[in-house]
Amino acid sequence: MYDPVMAGWIDRVNVDPLPWLLEESTPAVRHQALRGLLDRAADDPDVVASRAAAMAADPIAAILAARSPEGWWAKPGHGYSPKYTSTVWQLIFLDQLGADGNDPRIRVACDYLLDHAQSSSGGFSYSGPSSGRPAPSSAVHCLNGNLLRALIGFGLLDDPRVQASVSFQAASITGEGQIAFYRSGTAGPGFRCAMSYGDPCAWGATKAVLALARVPVERRTPAVARALGQGAVFLLSRDPSVADYPTGPETRPSGSWFKLGFPSGYVADVLQTLEALCEAGMAADPRLDRAVEWLVAQQDSAGRWPNHYSYAGKMVVDIDRPGRPSKWVTLRACRVLKAVAESKSGT
Repeated sequence: MYDPVMAGWIDRVNVDPLPWLLEESTPAVRHQALRGLLDRAADDPDVVASRAAAMAADPIAAILAARSPEGWWAKPGHGYSPKYTSTVWQLIFLDQLGADGNDPRIRVACDYLLDHAQSSSGGFSYSGPSSGRPAPSSAVHCLNGNLLRALIGFGLLDDPRVQASVSFQAASITGEGQIAFYRSGTAGPGFRCAMSYGDPCAWGATKAVLALARVPVERRTPAVARALGQGAVFLLSRDPSVADYPTGPETRPSGSWFKLGFPSGYVADVLQTLEALCEAGMAADPRLDRAVEWLVAQQDSAGRWPNHYSYAGKMVVDIDRPGRPSKWVTLRACRVLKAVAESKSGT
């Protein structure tokens, strides 16, 4: 049967990507394509089988094999360093790979993270002592957004510690409530960050919006809804395809915005801003149109998007070859095209 919504996004791709993305040789991609492109239910037999296969195959299996029995990677502690082999990054990457949060190894790692990387403010910090909790002054939007999104994805939204991170993320955007700002980290409301010379950080905004958008609509408090709204307003205050957000003394946007990649660390690209805005309910907004057209133009003649930011040689296990066509980047692009097509068709 002809599906106009399916045709609406596949027609933007030079060659139908589904046969490639659904190959059983890459079960983690297959799992997410079944869920995100074909809308299969979590208990669909093909989804269950592909997720189980993904957990037993690299890159997920290699990442989990490198974990200590206590739940940390690389070395004990707050887990931000060394990049990109330590605890913080493995949980972020495992979530992006679609790993099963019910796996006991992931649950132990999440508990370790919450005990060692979360400050008393509820925000996750990029530095801290070798033992004990880090200081609230080192919490930043990008890290908190990445980890909060991962923890929600792993099914931990009801954990009081995760709820504290949700509250921190919302308050640090809006400035509402009992929130403190620091010159060394989150420098003020509206995504202001010390790492961005005190200006609002669009990378951090993208990560924060992705995190809060993962809270189910019916579970969003008024504070979370306001923070999401402010995040969308900020990200749409510039053309996402140009990405000329404030950057302190820098005069031009970082070139990293235009290097589509996978997985994603603290850097964001144009595609991830589109992902965040789509998940925040803005997929039909015409201010996304130029960025969507830019995205479509990045595919090759075979309808595949290359990975220009792959972290190859820096991770526990390589996922993609730099510059080569990437199932992961293609999957990301297709999910955005699908979200835009569905939203503009009213489905």
